Amino acid sequence: MIKDFGFIIPQNCQFGMGALKKLPDFLKAAGSTKVMLISDRMLEELGVVGKVRDILAAGGLEYAEYLDVVGNPTTDIVKECAEKYVAEKCNGLLAVGGGSPMDVAKAVGVVAKFGGDIGDYEGVGKVPGKIDTLICVPTTAGTGSEVTVAAVITDTKRNYKLSVLGPQISPDYAVLDPELIMTAPASVAAACGVDALIHAMESYINTDANPFSKAMAEAAMSLIGGNIRAFVGNRKNADAACAMMLGSCLAGIAFANNRLGDIHAMSHPVSAFFNVPHGVANAVLMPKVFEFNAICADERYAKIYEYITGKKAGEDFVPAMTCEALAQLNADLGIPTTFSGVKQVQERGGAAHYEELIPQMAIDAMKSGNVTVNPRATTVKDVEALYASLK
Repeated sequence: MIKDFGFIIPQNCQFGMGALKKLPDFLKAAGSTKVMLISDRMLEELGVVGKVRDILAAGGLEYAEYLDVVGNPTTDIVKECAEKYVAEKCNGLLAVGGGSPMDVAKAVGVVAKFGGDIGDYEGVGKVPGKIDTLICVPTTAGTGSEVTVAAVITDTKRNYKLSVLGPQISPDYAVLDPELIMTAPASVAAACGVDALIHAMESYINTDANPFSKAMAEAAMSLIGGNIRAFVGNRKNADAACAMMLGSCLAGIAFANNRLGDIHAMSHPVSAFFNVPHGVANAVLMPKVFEFNAICADERYAKIYEYITGKKAGEDFVPAMTCEALAQLNADLGIPTTFSGVKQVQERGGAAHYEELIPQMAIDAMKSGNVTVNPRATTVKDVEALYASLK
């Protein structure tokens, strides 16, 4: 029997090479007379921000900009950007980048309109109304944040990644232009690509999976699984870039409608304490968490195996083969096998400090709603053991 479920896709999503040129049309349709362009310095150096500036200027649109977003953005960044948004009298948000600029834009929309600090809105349903028009232009494939109802911001006082969730912060437009991901460094393409794949896989196997989320997840896994190696190997491969961009968005739609699992619950504390990029943290966790969940595996593990290997799961298939295939994918893409092999962990005390923080990271991971839908019931001791196996 199919259990009750619902789904929402509120965004106007536009996909295609050169789709970025449609920005003025969307802003004018939304009635945004002055937009805040939110991005980062790396994208400015790569020329992406300049391209956006030119398109806005050609369209006769006023804009202000905030380009100091960093990976794992903080509450201070949100506050600073929101103050500028208000001072510049903006009435629209344009996020260009990976998950960090998009999450900052969502959070800025909340603080600029309703006041206070973003931490005041932590949790589900705390935002009292719709934020100003938000257009998201992803430059990675990716977080899927352009189609989700969540913003994740680091509270440096607590070394904790807080989440704000609700349809009130959902983007209005998603501009999916594969040209924008074709300049990404290989390491970024790998980590972001695995993150997108994990979005699809965790959505696909969690206990809230439903016909809609599973359909989106399978489409995403087919696109990403069949193209991630080719894309990381050559970002100029237009066919692979298109598949990755679309797959990332579909994966975002999938988990926006049913959440994720232990991988995402556990990655956030690692990023909060060690500033490990979100995609890298997820990728390192992926094989071990799938191994942990294998006791609850069903035919979906076989489907995942087929999507990421291109091989048919025969009569000899066992769930361990999926775990091995995921570990091999990481190896092919240059993802470290343990957190002690991650640069940011090495810079912040290495394996010894990581081990010291395992109890606190496990406590923080258990606060995530993603744990509640993980296929295998999970305790704090389970999380500690998983972290310890990856030191």
